[in-house]
Amino acid sequence: MALTPDDVVHKEFQHVRFKDGFDPEEVDDYLDEIVVEWRKTIEENNELKAKLAAYESGENAPAAAPVTAAPVAAAPAPAAPAEGSGATSTSAGIIELAQRLHDEHVAEGEAKRKQLIEEAEAEVARIRTEAEAKQREESARLERERNTLEGRITELREFERDYRGKLRALIEGQLRDLDQKASSSESTPVSAIGL
Repeated sequence: MALTPDDVVHKEFQHVRFKDGFDPEEVDDYLDEIVVEWRKTIEENNELKAKLAAYESGENAPAAAPVTAAPVAAAPAPAAPAEGSGATSTSAGIIELAQRLHDEHVAEGEAKRKQLIEEAEAEVARIRTEAEAKQREESARLERERNTLEGRITELREFERDYRGKLRALIEGQLRDLDQKASSSESTPVSAIGL
C-alpha cells in the first residue's frame, strides 16, 4: 500500500509518559512541511508524466499547471528538479530535510543528556559537601562530648581518691582511739573501776 500525503496528515503518534519525548506541535509542523513538499512532488511528477506522454505521442507539451501548495516558510524548499531528475530530486530534498531535523533532534537530545549529567554531578557534589560538613560537625560534637566526659571521669577519680583518703584517715583515727581506750583501760586498776 502506497503512502499518501493524507496518510501523513492523519498519522497519530502515541504520547510518551514519564520520559522525554518529541514536542507534538513540532512534530505536527514538520509533518505539515512534508505534506506540502510531497504534494508539490506528486504534482510535478504528474506534470512530467503528462509532458513525457505528450512528447512520446508527438504532441506539443501542455502548459504547466500552477502549483497549488503554499510555500513552506519554516524549512527551505529543495532545489527545483532538473528535467531528467523529476521526483527523485524533490524526494532527496525531503530526505535531506528529514535527516537534518533528525540530526538536530539527536544533537538536542545529546545536549539535554549532557545537561542532566552535569546537574546530577553538581547535585552529587552538593550532597557530598553537605555530608562531609555534617560529618565534621558531628565529629567535633562527639570530640567535645568525649572531652567533657573525660573531664568528669577525672573529677570523679579525684573525688574517689579524696574520699578514700578521708575515709581511711577517719577509720585509722577511730582505730587509734579504740587502741588508746583499750590501753588506758588495761592500765587502770581494777579497784578504780569498782570491782
